[in-house]
Amino acid sequence: MTEEKKIIFSGMQPSGLITLGNYLGALNNWTKLQNDYHCLYCIVDMHAITVRQDPIKLRKQAKELLLQYLAVGLDPEKNIIYYQSHVPQHAELAWILNCYTYMGELNRMTQFKEKSLSHADNINAGLFTYPVLMAADILLYQTDLVPVGEDQRQHLELARDIANRFNGVYGEVFKIPEGYIGKVGARVMALQEPTKKMSKSDENKNNTIALLDEPNVIMNKIKRAMTDSDNEVRYSDEKPGIKNLLNIYCAVTGVSIESAEKEFTHAGYGVFKKAVGEAVVAKLQPIQQKVKELEKNQDYIDTVIKEGAEKAGKMAYKTLQKVQKKVGFPTRVR
Repeated sequence: MTEEKKIIFSGMQPSGLITLGNYLGALNNWTKLQNDYHCLYCIVDMHAITVRQDPIKLRKQAKELLLQYLAVGLDPEKNIIYYQSHVPQHAELAWILNCYTYMGELNRMTQFKEKSLSHADNINAGLFTYPVLMAADILLYQTDLVPVGEDQRQHLELARDIANRFNGVYGEVFKIPEGYIGKVGARVMALQEPTKKMSKSDENKNNTIALLDEPNVIMNKIKRAMTDSDNEVRYSDEKPGIKNLLNIYCAVTGVSIESAEKEFTHAGYGVFKKAVGEAVVAKLQPIQQKVKELEKNQDYIDTVIKEGAEKAGKMAYKTLQKVQKKVGFPTRVR
């Protein structure tokens, strides 16, 4: 008897351009999971509106993110790829879970504190209860494993606490998810500020390389990347700019840090940066080409969107139906 594949859930917000850091740190690893796990990859557009969005821009970015999911190699035949807003069970379960989450737990969420500071004019209830919707995202699919970085670990712990609390009252309704610690992806730092992580929400676009940046834009951004004055290509915490560029170069070429250091021992920063830029361009060009091909095939994209929502909806309905029965809601007549 074949062992049933474990379920993995993950998602990204469509609020900003996907960066090289997102690709090397997460998306590239997702493609390696699709043969061994039953994966759901969501475009979390409901989470995105906790911050004011331009509706036209949000729709455009959601589609761009979907195309990039497909272009990097996520196969809709092997994975469930869908828009969060197309599966209403996310919102329905989130409301129920709100009633099993304590204010004190939400008050402790560090991301709420950080976002409240950066969006002081719009500290809304959705921003406060955002982690409950995230818990619903995960628990809705009886998820086994959730790939998480340090910034999301607190939210996963809350999801586990809510699930355990609910199960304690009603029996084994939710599977308790675990964090997925896979192969560590490259940690890509901001080009101009190499002591902080590259982020798609960074307002300084010279800090980031977007997956869809034109080759000349990529070359110029890397050319302007912060380094230091000693002109020595060496991997060291004392040289954060060079360390970051070496990490990028090795991640996109597959060579080791030691080999790269030897390759550029006498090269100087100009030659080194040119090589890094060319390597990044070569890595991203097939993805960019695939996006352009997908843009011309709207019928296929519509099919992916429709079938993804249907598959996710069927899984989600099973869990939601069980939860609604447990809390005492009348049975729906279908």
